[in-house]
Amino acid sequence: MPSAVTLIRSEQLSSAAQYAYAATAPAEARLIFLAGSCPLNEDGTTAGMGDYKAQAEKSVENMLLALDAAGAGIKDVISTRVLVASTQQADLVTAWNVVRAAFADHDVPSTLMGVTVLGYDHQLVEIEAIAAVMD
Repeated sequence: MPSAVTLIRSEQLSSAAQYAYAATAPAEARLIFLAGSCPLNEDGTTAGMGDYKAQAEKSVENMLLALDAAGAGIKDVISTRVLVASTQQADLVTAWNVVRAAFADHDVPSTLMGVTVLGYDHQLVEIEAIAAVMD
């Protein structure tokens, strides 16, 4: 089934961004709002303690599981927000590189944010996503 998501680019905006600046879905699409995907193992423990890359990988893995449970896949994601508990740009970039690689050529509009703290003990990364599918 073709994706309901259309990525929009503009030559009037900076080409430095590694993502589309906007995306649309038709009115008849079903929107899926994912809770923040966290780096939690099945038993509730935090994966990759102290490791931004490992936590981003686990967060992506959990996001894919949540998408699948909702009847969607990564190509159905219309936007993301990546939260990283750090004041160091290098830590944000480490997490971003993992997320960006997971999306490959489906470079959805995204926001990358450094935050002071996240909700679980030792949590460093969280990924919010919205998807759109045609049923």
